[in-house]
Amino acid sequence: MFTGIIAEQGRVLSLHRQEPAGSSAILVLQAGSTLAGLEPGGSIAVNGVCLTATELDGVTIAVDVMGETLARTTIGLLDTGDPVNLERCVPAGGRLDGHVVQGHVDGVGTLLERENHGPWERLLFAVPAPLARYIAEKGSIAVDGVSLTVSAVSEAAAGEPWFEVGLIPTTLAETGLGTKTAGAKVNLEVDVLAKYTERLLAFASAVSGGAA
Repeated sequence: MFTGIIAEQGRVLSLHRQEPAGSSAILVLQAGSTLAGLEPGGSIAVNGVCLTATELDGVTIAVDVMGETLARTTIGLLDTGDPVNLERCVPAGGRLDGHVVQGHVDGVGTLLERENHGPWERLLFAVPAPLARYIAEKGSIAVDGVSLTVSAVSEAAAGEPWFEVGLIPTTLAETGLGTKTAGAKVNLEVDVLAKYTERLLAFASAVSGGAA
């Protein structure tokens, strides 16, 4: 489990796609203090995607990326030199400074616009329609692994749903969201509690309907 509090930005050294095309890839990153104490088999979130370390030398880390991850996240869009947000999993008893983040990306959003408000900025993202129902004003969302509070959402019937967040100076300076431009793709993970609630209600409704 993660909290959406980014430890540092790493940098992509390579993304080697395996054959057959799209089946998997090996991602190699350069990082710093985030790798301290991490061993092969340990978990690390890369732009909000939970990945397993396979090789480490104290400065670089290699992770395997499965085809499902390439298809459902922005990992496959990374190029050599790109910065990435990094977070280690939270230890038992650790502080939950952000919100519960699993590192299981639900979909890819698009940055529509950003608006400068002096020390902070407002960002507006388009969201895939199937995910819009899980995003609520003042609720939590992870964008490229960054825990953020939703400040506004589109109407439920909107044909092109969106949500809005505000970024403080620290987030702008210490995560990749500070340099994203309009059209950039980002990984989105909605609040897992909303998904579980919907699933439980669906089963309750099915059982109730069957009993009737």
